[in-house]
Amino acid sequence: MSWLFGLNKGQPEAPPELPIPPPPPPPTGGSSDGGDRPKDKWSNFDPTGLERAANAAKELDKSRHAKEALDLARMQEQSVHLEYQSKIKEYDAAVEQLKGDQIRIQGDERRKTVNEETKQHQARAQYQDRLARQRYEDQLKQQQALNEDNIRKQEESVHKQEAMRKATIEHEMQLRHKNELLRVEAESKARARVERENADIIREQIRLKAAEHRQTVLETIRTAGAVFGEGFRAFVSDWDKVTATVAGLTLLAVGVYSARNATGVAGRYIEARLGKPSLVRETSRITVAEAIKHPIKMAKRLKSKPQDALEGVVLSPSLEERVRDIAIATRNTRQNYGLYRNILMYGPPGTGKTLFAKKLAVHSGMDYAIMTGGDVAPMGREGVTAMHKVFDWANTSRRGLLLFVDEADAFLRKRSTEKISEDLRATLNAFLYRTGEQSNKFMLVLASNQPEQFDWAINDRIDEIVNFALPGPDERERLVRLYFDKYVLEPATGGRQRMKLAQFDYGKKCSEIAKLTDGMSGREISKLGVAWQAAAYSSVDGVLNEAMIDARVAEAAKQHLQKMSWLHEEGTEDANSKSSHTPPPGAADSASKIGFTLPHNEPPQAEEVIAPVLESSDAVEGRMGGHPNQDVAISLDTFPASPESAVAPAASDYTSAGIATSAEDSVKQQGEGLERVGQTEPFPLNKSRTEKKGETSPAPPKDGTPV
Repeated sequence: MSWLFGLNKGQPEAPPELPIPPPPPPPTGGSSDGGDRPKDKWSNFDPTGLERAANAAKELDKSRHAKEALDLARMQEQSVHLEYQSKIKEYDAAVEQLKGDQIRIQGDERRKTVNEETKQHQARAQYQDRLARQRYEDQLKQQQALNEDNIRKQEESVHKQEAMRKATIEHEMQLRHKNELLRVEAESKARARVERENADIIREQIRLKAAEHRQTVLETIRTAGAVFGEGFRAFVSDWDKVTATVAGLTLLAVGVYSARNATGVAGRYIEARLGKPSLVRETSRITVAEAIKHPIKMAKRLKSKPQDALEGVVLSPSLEERVRDIAIATRNTRQNYGLYRNILMYGPPGTGKTLFAKKLAVHSGMDYAIMTGGDVAPMGREGVTAMHKVFDWANTSRRGLLLFVDEADAFLRKRSTEKISEDLRATLNAFLYRTGEQSNKFMLVLASNQPEQFDWAINDRIDEIVNFALPGPDERERLVRLYFDKYVLEPATGGRQRMKLAQFDYGKKCSEIAKLTDGMSGREISKLGVAWQAAAYSSVDGVLNEAMIDARVAEAAKQHLQKMSWLHEEGTEDANSKSSHTPPPGAADSASKIGFTLPHNEPPQAEEVIAPVLESSDAVEGRMGGHPNQDVAISLDTFPASPESAVAPAASDYTSAGIATSAEDSVKQQGEGLERVGQTEPFPLNKSRTEKKGETSPAPPKDGTPV
């Protein structure tokens, strides 16, 4: 009902149907009278509002909307009350916020005050500490000055005392020296006077002592002579004692000599049976040291069975057939206790010579021993003894020994042309002596990359020559597949190694790699397989893909070309250092068979001369009616240098001991040799050498070594 009393002027007005009378005009002169009368609490009260309210109430009672008006007024009153309460709460919140701000401000002020007080206290403490330090330093300086003064005074006092002591000691020494001089002078004078007075007595004492010593020595000699004489006379007169003494000395000498020789023989026997010579690098013979170090390996070796000689060895079909025949013949020779044949295997490095030698020994049931020619030269004077030990050790093998000499040209060089030391020459002579006859105890297999450097006597001891050439396209593909399976597929499928293989056509890829590896040896291809495996291990995920394989193949091909260029440059330098002459037309073809390219103006090597020798020997065997037991000894010096003029020499003597041809007749009768090779009737085996005039025997080596 506040609107009735004029309190809610800002509120909405009454409905339009309720007329509101205008307020009465203010009374005139009220303002003038109010200033004179005293004001009370009702002086400002306006009664017009009450009048308007009364009138409005009357009008409202007459209206039909009175109830709604009252409800509306009550609702307005409640709204105003609620607004007033909300304002009160806002005011209270503002008051609380002001209190919080005041508390925060007070806390900040108190904190600032505390910080300032702390700073003041710290500054005061630092100042006091600085003062205390300054005071302590001053005290230390004063104390140090006092100490230095005391030390200086003490040092001065010590110096004075030391000077006084030295002076006292010097004075005492002088007095003692004077007294000593006086005492010595007095003693010397007294001793001289006594010696002068007792000179006769002293001489007599010396004479008596000398006579007594002489008598003692003579008695000792006389007694010792008598004792020795009596003993020797008794020993000589007793024949049993003389016999026993002589027999004892004899037995002692025999025992010492026998023990020394027996120890040497036993040592050599143990070394030959149980040890391994120093020149042998690797062997399959079971030694005591190897059995102790690797017992499981030795047990497996004892239980192993003979394997195929060409298992894991990839060769051309013709060479494979030939080496298989050699393996079968070697195995049958061992079983029948026959004489082994010596073999020369020549060709580029890495073509399988060493691998085939091991397989040949295992296939035939023999033991193998591998030595290298480079170990002989550094031994010097010990080379001869070491070489004899090797062959003595080889002769003790019960199963037969295949002695494989790798890089044999390192010490089996020509004695007449090569500049070799006397020690190496003696070692070569010892080797020739031990290999002069074929043996049923050991089989000699030589491997060399330069067989033309062999001594003439070495060539005479070779029974069969095998050329291990570089692999062809088919052999390269077999090698690539072999090492791809060994180094890539087996580790990838084994599951024990960190290696995976991407999906691609393995067979097609191996064929492509075989085409890209033209001119490579088997060892280079095996290293290529190891490079693939290393590439897989070095990758993040361990997967070997086709791109990685191609990259390794390209790198290997590049390295191979670089090696070939180095070889060609080396050959060119060697050719320039020699006398220039025209190379034979077939030199390049024959050289390419063993993996080397002969430069221009270089004399022909052994591979150009060996082929005609082999052809002529095959022809001679065919003409002899197939007698393989008859040896054919043909000197390589009897053949001309060029393949066009290299023909079979004329044979002047075909006996059971062999076919010997001279150098002069071979050159004169080249045409006759060609005609005789083409004839069908057999050679006259019993024709004597003297039936033809002008023929001479082959010239022996210049150093006189028996061949």
